[in-house]
Parts: sequence; structure tokens; C-alpha cells
Amino acid sequence: MTRRLTEIAHELVAGHVHAGDIVIDATMGNGHDTLFLAQLVGETGHVYAFDVQQQAIDQTRGRLDTHGAAKQVTLIRGNHADMLGRLPVGIAGSVAAVIFNLGYLPGGDKSVTTMAESTLLALDASLELIRSGGLISLLVYVGHAGGIEEHQVITEWLEKAGSRARWKHHNPGCAAHAPRLYTLVRS
Repeated sequence: MTRRLTEIAHELVAGHVHAGDIVIDATMGNGHDTLFLAQLVGETGHVYAFDVQQQAIDQTRGRLDTHGAAKQVTLIRGNHADMLGRLPVGIAGSVAAVIFNLGYLPGGDKSVTTMAESTLLALDASLELIRSGGLISLLVYVGHAGGIEEHQVITEWLEKAGSRARWKHHNPGCAAHAPRLYTLVRS
């Protein structure tokens, strides 16, 4: 049985995050990654989660409340491209992980998608925010409008980031419109 890419991403992130850490969910969606991160960091850590849609905030808040994990999470309605300006001063270089699940909100408005330009800004910010040994997880869905372009700029960004970090494609050889999973670990 083939494992889901989200499961693989969670396993990889779990290897870099511990209780008390600061982490970021750059694309909160329905809150599955946000809850996962909240459980990893526990009550002594903190999760900052971003999304542009109120529906995502509401879904995530409900999921966190149901699991008693809202205390350690700050939900931010805004674009992940603006994360540096929306996060507390002084956390640059101390974030354990940033997780991206790019595409659109499942069950939401499919015309609202992540975009290449804003994702690049968010990736640059993420590289500044993560600590040495910190991880960026990128689950890239390419089947939406602009998804192929977003994937292309991400792979170019990964190549350039190679001097500051090591990265890996976890499902090479996948079908043309299949999601792709990349991770990057800061040197």
C-alpha cells in the first residue's frame, strides 16, 4: 500500500520538531497540519498558522478546539508571503519547521489558490525564519490553475537555496499532474 504524501511529510517534520518549539503552518487549510504541529510542540511550544480565507480559520479553530490544542496556536488571516511582518520580532533563526500544503482549500473556493509569486516570498521568509537544522516541508499540488508555474518556481528556488540548505524530492518520477513532496533542511 502506498503511503500518502501528507503522512510522509508529517513523519519528516516530526523528526525536526520537539515539545517547546516554534513552528509555522504557512497554508493552514482545514487545519490538519496545524493540529499536527500543535500536538508536536505541546503546550510549551507555539504554532503560527496562516491562511487568506476565513473558512480556513473557522475550520482550523474548530479542529483545534475539538482536540484541546488551541492554546498553543495563533491563527493569522493573511497571506503567507507576509509572514515576516506578521510574526513576533526576534523569532528569525529559531523556528523548527515550516510546512506548506500548496494548492487550494479542500472543500472551499477552488478559484482561491496559492500563487507562485507569494509562495516564493514565503519561501524566502521561511529560510530566514528556520534555525540551523530546521525543516521546510513543501507539498506541491500542481493540478490547479497556476500549479505547474508554482511548481517550476519552487524547483528553481530549491536549486538556488542549495548553498544554504540541502533539499530532497521525496517522490521523483511521479505522474505529470501528481503532487510532489520536497523538504529542505537549513545548514
